[in-house]
Amino acid sequence: MELYGYPLKAKFNQPRPPPPKVLPATSTMTASYKNRIPYHPESFSMPWMPDSYYKAAALNPTLSPLTESFPGLPPTKIVPFISERPNGVFSRHSLDDWHRSNMTNYKESETTRHNAERLRADLTRTIKDVYQQAKRTQGESTKNLGERVNDIEYWKSELCIELDAMIRETNSLTDMQKRLERALADTEGPFQVAHKCLLNREKRMGIDLVNDDVEKQLITEIKTIRSCRERLQQCLDTVNCQLMCNKEARQELEKDLADKQMGHHIDSKCYQLKNTSRGIHYYKGVERVDATVSVPETWARFTDNNIFRSQSARATSAKLRASTESLLMGTADEMWRQFSKVNDAFTSRITETANAKSKIQTHLAKTRQEIFQIETKIQVIQKTIRDKEVQLKVAQTRLDERTRRPNVELCRDAAQIRLVQEVNEINETLRNLHQCLRASEDMLQMLVRSKGVLEHDLVVKNNSLFIDQERCMGMRKSYPSTVQILGYV
Repeated sequence: MELYGYPLKAKFNQPRPPPPKVLPATSTMTASYKNRIPYHPESFSMPWMPDSYYKAAALNPTLSPLTESFPGLPPTKIVPFISERPNGVFSRHSLDDWHRSNMTNYKESETTRHNAERLRADLTRTIKDVYQQAKRTQGESTKNLGERVNDIEYWKSELCIELDAMIRETNSLTDMQKRLERALADTEGPFQVAHKCLLNREKRMGIDLVNDDVEKQLITEIKTIRSCRERLQQCLDTVNCQLMCNKEARQELEKDLADKQMGHHIDSKCYQLKNTSRGIHYYKGVERVDATVSVPETWARFTDNNIFRSQSARATSAKLRASTESLLMGTADEMWRQFSKVNDAFTSRITETANAKSKIQTHLAKTRQEIFQIETKIQVIQKTIRDKEVQLKVAQTRLDERTRRPNVELCRDAAQIRLVQEVNEINETLRNLHQCLRASEDMLQMLVRSKGVLEHDLVVKNNSLFIDQERCMGMRKSYPSTVQILGYV
């Protein structure tokens, strides 16, 4: 497109030639940009131009009225007018200035490169010395950390061995304590049972209130159980004290082991840290903080004392377990012999009451079965009544709707007659069903009353059996065996 009527600066609107394929050197490009005004994108349509362009563009050239000189041309075809000034619109440097500028840039670049080469050589030597010194220092620190890790692993193994032995001994003594507690708890039941048996036998009526052999054996059993409980309680107190000593020694071992595991973890982590490891940071002033509380001698002595204390506690605990085992066996045998004597006195008294109770239970089961069947019938009758009521609603609704027929349509036809008969039949059926329901409910009440009589009689028989069989023998059947008294289960 050809432009007309613009000043001389319009020549920069022509497309720029393509850039060369080979880029110039960095130093040459840097020198060429000196003393140039940077590009500010006030107008994105204007290409980058040197400062002289902006100065020339700032001028406002005046144009002569071309329309008067060329009256025959239209305004769009007017040839642009070029002003001819002596100094020219654009200022230029001389060729000597250009050569001197290039030579200055070359010399400055060579001097800078020479200084950079000397600095790089000095830095290479310094970095090499620093690297060797740091590697030597870091190697010594790593070696010391490795030795420390080995020391911690040794004491950790000693602590683990002693801790395992203490745990086994504590578990054994804990089992013995549980056996003592179970044995003592098991004696509480028979002791209460013997007292309750004496109190329950006081509720016997009539001739049954006799001072028989059962009562004598119960009194003897109470005395025996009381003596065994006192001895077991004393032994249990001793075991509890020893367990406290064992737990204290174990806690010291576990605390020491936990500290060593934490220290081992930290020192191992420090031992494995490298310059390429993740998680390394600056901690300014940390080298001036001294948080140590021990030296290697006191550190080793502390663990050795904990191990010696644990060994002493284990020896005492083993002796106590042996004495407790013999006590359990003696008390269990003594209590079991007296328990068998008392149980033999209760057997003959329970047989007659049990037979009567069995007969009452038979009649009661039959009555309950009949009650279940009559209740089922009542439910069936109730469902039938509900169904008939729905059918009655349908018939009455039909009759009600038919009363709305207009004029002569109110005919007493066969449908009307049958609907009236249906309502009467359903009402009669409902009356019969309600009578059956009342009769069934009355029969149910009679059966329930009969069941109540049988249940009351059964309660009377159960009360008789409850004193001897449930309260006395029932509680005595739960008396632990010799194995249970010894605490093995």
